[in-house]
Amino acid sequence: MYGVHLCHMMQKGVILCIASLLLLAAFMGPSMAAEEVTSERLIHTSAIGEVTTTPDRVLLSFAVETEHPDAKVAQQKNADAMNALFTALEGAGITKDEMETTGYSIYPVYDETSSILPQKIRLYRVTNTLLVTLKNSSRAGEIIDLAVTNGANRVNYIAFKLSDEQQRALRSQALKDAMLQTRNDAEAVAAAGGLSIMGVKEITISSGYVPPVRYDAGYAVAEKVATPIEPGDVKVTASVSVTYLCR
Repeated sequence: MYGVHLCHMMQKGVILCIASLLLLAAFMGPSMAAEEVTSERLIHTSAIGEVTTTPDRVLLSFAVETEHPDAKVAQQKNADAMNALFTALEGAGITKDEMETTGYSIYPVYDETSSILPQKIRLYRVTNTLLVTLKNSSRAGEIIDLAVTNGANRVNYIAFKLSDEQQRALRSQALKDAMLQTRNDAEAVAAAGGLSIMGVKEITISSGYVPPVRYDAGYAVAEKVATPIEPGDVKVTASVSVTYLCR
């Protein structure tokens, strides 16, 4: 009987011991997992890559303005001038795909000499605006002179930009430069802290924007002179944020 009782007590003790261990594991499990996560050694870095280049596209905005007391006459004069402008541009190798009408308006100009009597229409002004996109930015001055000589009496603005293909290629280069810079920074910090880089945990890429370089030109005057146009440079930037794993 004593042996049976002792065996029963030992079994009961084993069960209590197992239960205690399970209970302890339940309490220690989350804290151990949290300790494992928080013990991860990380280095956060960010950098901006930048590539400077010459624009490969130039946008030229021209306008033809005509005026006449008769609206139909003003409209016809404008159409004749625009046709002459189109012919001259096409003769210089500018294709129809590179030309786009961006505005057309007919509005009255009133006689404002009298403040008592109702204002009368003095004339009608017709404005036709044309946007030319050149794939060769070095021809900007040449095309401006050609347009002014052949009917355009206003140059609204000149803008230099990159083609989509060039922008994508340079953005890729800027991203590579930014990643290299973050790696160098992370390795320098890790070495100073007695650590070494194991790998990459996370990468975040920010969206970039390449603004065109724009010059407001104002009214053009037709003269027998060459117009010098310098495109300048544009910058393509890309930024990345990287989290590196260390040991």
